[in-house]
Amino acid sequence: MAEKMPSLITQKLVKINLLKDKKMNYKKLWFSLIAVIVISFGGLIYLGSEIYNVAPPIPKRVISEDGKVVFTGQDIKDGMNVWQSIGGQQLGTIWGHGSYVAPDWSADWLHREAVYILNLYSMKRFNQPYDKIPVEDQAMLRALLQENLRKNTYDSKTGDLVISPEVVEAFNEISKHYDGLFTNDPKLNKLREAYAIQKNAIKDPARLKLMNSFFFWTAWATVTNRPGQEISYTNNWPHEDLVGNKPTASLILWTGFSVILLLAGIGLLASYYASSRKDETEPEQYPEKDPLLGLTPTPSMKATLKYFWVVTGLILLQIVMGVITAHYGVEGESFYGLPLSEYLPYAVSRTWHIQLALFWIATSWLATGLYIA
Repeated sequence: MAEKMPSLITQKLVKINLLKDKKMNYKKLWFSLIAVIVISFGGLIYLGSEIYNVAPPIPKRVISEDGKVVFTGQDIKDGMNVWQSIGGQQLGTIWGHGSYVAPDWSADWLHREAVYILNLYSMKRFNQPYDKIPVEDQAMLRALLQENLRKNTYDSKTGDLVISPEVVEAFNEISKHYDGLFTNDPKLNKLREAYAIQKNAIKDPARLKLMNSFFFWTAWATVTNRPGQEISYTNNWPHEDLVGNKPTASLILWTGFSVILLLAGIGLLASYYASSRKDETEPEQYPEKDPLLGLTPTPSMKATLKYFWVVTGLILLQIVMGVITAHYGVEGESFYGLPLSEYLPYAVSRTWHIQLALFWIATSWLATGLYIA
């Protein structure tokens, strides 16, 4: 009995030391978690405030140099609602949020505006289209274009944005293109089909003008320099050589730095895990059979079956919507000859293809939780 006492005391001391070690490890983990939360939310708050402070302003009025009102800030806001009403980011995008079939409208408007003004300059100065004049003359006109578009003429005191006569004329001409694209202009049938836009997506001319005002403003923000800086509100996105939209040195530097930092962080985590992992002397014991497969379902467990039937139906419906959405990339207005866009436009099929995944995942989690519990 006396011989066993030291060994029992030793075992208790070992257990006490193990518990202390575990408590210390838990403290370290808690401090690490708190540090991650503080740093993450601190970064989010800082970057969120910066985004809010340097966001492109919505002017109260957009006026020409002679003082005529082209459209108002309320028109821009209402135009955004019009664009959202026909699908929003599901039908093309704004500021590069992931366009699939239709283009990014801010980039599309900016390019058309640049081309139109360059041709306008070229016809006035050389009586020839821009692509027909010598290269050195093209460079001169691009410099004039960039001076026109990149200069920030927004007055924060009055809320007015003053645009040049060339920009006003470009706005009117590009608006005609979008008017025909979103209605039923037969000249734009092929382009409309390529973009998977149904005919007469917008029927009211007044609503079309509102949407054009919104598209103009989104393009203006991509090219106009921030006050006191040489980069646009969107950091020179999209890339457009005609207006001098090119990636800045800081953008390239921080992009590379962020990728390197990400890889370094993953490497450090993997290294820490490998070095701190203890050798497993005893293999883990697993049951020979899955306990869930061997149990007898209770009536309440069987009652969850209807949830899983719903999940199955939602998955099948999502697959159907995915097939239709993918096919719109081939036939922009029909489905193997059927005029499906009149009843189920691309924007609707793509929206439901995404939403249905959320529905069946949520339903399956709910059903599984009820079944296990």
